[in-house]
Amino acid sequence: MPPKNPHLSNRDRAVLHAVADGRCRRISHTLYVDGAYCADQFVADHLAEIGLLSATDPVRLTPSAQRLLKAA
Repeated sequence: MPPKNPHLSNRDRAVLHAVADGRCRRISHTLYVDGAYCADQFVADHLAEIGLLSATDPVRLTPSAQRLLKAA
């Protein structure tokens, strides 16, 4: 279960929005946004660890992440 109020950076939120828009792929531990390598090599792992992203491709928001974005 993810924390109720995880601390998310602006970059974390931007990645969550990109995933929600279907603009991301994850190959191994590498995240691609709009076909380009995501410069933050740890963001996908971090978001998966706190329960906001699926751990594999296709990368998807978890229900917790969907609720978090709707509340913002």
